[in-house]
Amino acid sequence: MATYVPVAELDDQEYKRRIRAWTMYDWANSAFATTILAAVLPVYYSQVAGANLASAATATQYWNATLSISTFIIALLSPILGTVSDVMRGKKRFLSFFVTLGIIGTGLLILVDTGDWLLASAFFIIGRIGFGSANIFYDALLPHVAREEDQDRVSTQGYAMGYLGGGLLLAINVAMIFMLPGNWGVRLSLFSVAIWWAVFSIPIFRVVPEPPAATEKLAPGQSVVRVSFRRIGQTLGEIRQYRELFKYLVAFLIYNDAIGVIITVAAIYGAELGFGSTELILAILLVQFVGIPYSLVFGNLPSKSNRRQTVYVAFVVYNIIMLPLVGIASTRLLPQALTGTPSPDFVAVGSAVGQGSYPAGDAAFLFSGSWTTTKVPGAERGETCALIAFWCDEAELAATYASTQSVGDQVDLSFNGQKVTLTHSIGPDHGIWAVEIDGQPLLDEDGAPLLLDAYSENLRYDETVDFQAESEGVHLLSLVNTPDRNPAGSGNRLSIAQITVLPPLRTSSLPAIIGLLLAVQLVGAIFSLLLGPVLFTGLAEKLNTKRSIFLALIAYAIIAVWGFFLNSVIEFWFLAWMVATVQGGSQALSRSLYAALSPTAMSGEFFGLFSIMSRFASVISPLVFVLAVAIFGSSRPGVLALVLFFLVGMFLLSRVDVDEGKRVAHEKDAQLLRL
Repeated sequence: MATYVPVAELDDQEYKRRIRAWTMYDWANSAFATTILAAVLPVYYSQVAGANLASAATATQYWNATLSISTFIIALLSPILGTVSDVMRGKKRFLSFFVTLGIIGTGLLILVDTGDWLLASAFFIIGRIGFGSANIFYDALLPHVAREEDQDRVSTQGYAMGYLGGGLLLAINVAMIFMLPGNWGVRLSLFSVAIWWAVFSIPIFRVVPEPPAATEKLAPGQSVVRVSFRRIGQTLGEIRQYRELFKYLVAFLIYNDAIGVIITVAAIYGAELGFGSTELILAILLVQFVGIPYSLVFGNLPSKSNRRQTVYVAFVVYNIIMLPLVGIASTRLLPQALTGTPSPDFVAVGSAVGQGSYPAGDAAFLFSGSWTTTKVPGAERGETCALIAFWCDEAELAATYASTQSVGDQVDLSFNGQKVTLTHSIGPDHGIWAVEIDGQPLLDEDGAPLLLDAYSENLRYDETVDFQAESEGVHLLSLVNTPDRNPAGSGNRLSIAQITVLPPLRTSSLPAIIGLLLAVQLVGAIFSLLLGPVLFTGLAEKLNTKRSIFLALIAYAIIAVWGFFLNSVIEFWFLAWMVATVQGGSQALSRSLYAALSPTAMSGEFFGLFSIMSRFASVISPLVFVLAVAIFGSSRPGVLALVLFFLVGMFLLSRVDVDEGKRVAHEKDAQLLRL
């Protein structure tokens, strides 16, 4: 166990050793953020753990409820845990407890298989509580690990390590998912997060010592919980004393809330615009790995002692200006096949339906074939329910389904487009159907005939399947019954609720786009090295931590406006690179600035307060986003609305007197040390 020595008294070797150990924890726990929170578990929950739920939408609702429950519990625990850790001298003790809790909850996810949604929710909540609560104590150790003048750099080093560690394990897990049979690729990927987290957390426990207690000693028989609540009440009562810190906290909560929305809706927004799943996954990995060097660059923007500061400033400013300009210009100057700019919308041609969604009421007219229909009393919209087309009130659905008749051997749909989505149900008496386009079997990626497998032991609605022709134009989609493939005891039923002819597909050249991005970066590096010291010395001298965050928020405001107009694959990649440019740096500098404004001796309490306020405040911009989507029927206005949060955040940040806030924090530390 390391002995506590104030950072000001450490020799360089031990000082750097502690910093490396602290930043390694970011490497360790970021695997949870990438694999569990973002990329793997949400999809596995919907498609596998929630396979026995009524629909994919129901599974998504249950997942969102699971997220909300875990967030609420963390928010309730945060302030009292942080304060107790100050009173008891227990930051590392609490860190070890919640790391262990998170590892256990995460490791148990390996047990989750088909239909185990309740088990998945329970284990995830345990893991998420461990992950979120441990971060309170990890962040609270920053002012005890790094000297004040180094906190920006050390904080950004932590974020860079997190990007690298989380991205590396995610890449390994993606390979495991594709290579291992059945669900074992996902299950072992989830388990690997627990192993990764446990192994790479060892340095922080071995090297970083427990900071000293920061408050009055407890009297005999005095309750630590009671003293902690009294401390929280006292701090809130002295809120005027910490005016600058709380002004900054409000500014942070507003702008960071919008940053969080951009992070969480990026993949959904890209899918809505028609970008492929491969492009979206690769874009997530791009942000992870590109964010590594840019986090380090941002950490040095306020550093006057770094001789390359002007080069870093020039490079960041260059990217904020050139990435949007080159991305937008390329859609006008380069071929459509390279940039992923879509074709005009499809329109109806004769009997072929055009782009759009066609619900159950229209389905019987779209599909040729012989159907027996049933009018369901009390159906929500009074639809006519048919074997091939029903979307009725759930209370009547089972009875309606039982009364429908078997379909013929083949049904046809004529459409103008390239890709079609069918919304259907699966069940024990459903059949297996071959898929043809223009009279030819549709083949899967392995060259085998594609099948619509509607058979399942459990009845489930709202399933979707996509069929894609080789080119745009008028096509005939045929579904052909295959009795010889139907499992024993199954039927030949097919129930389709909606048909959607999707917008034009985007074709692009990923190597060409990446090559253009790298060319832009190469030009930027040359420009910064040659002209940075000449053109950006004045700006570099003015930059401090607050102004560097301000620069990042200007970039985010541009991202939100650009996202509103974005309509090509090449722009999406350029925008993702721009997000990577500022994402890690803005959050790392925000953390270090908050640490600088907080009394070091009360870091647990203040980071606990920081956690609860950020959790409860993180509903505002998502709510604005959801309302914008509900009103306008598109995510574009929701993305544009985020500009307001960045502008308000910048205004409030400009009102924060950092020097005054630091003075108050230092005085409070001196007062506590005299107790």
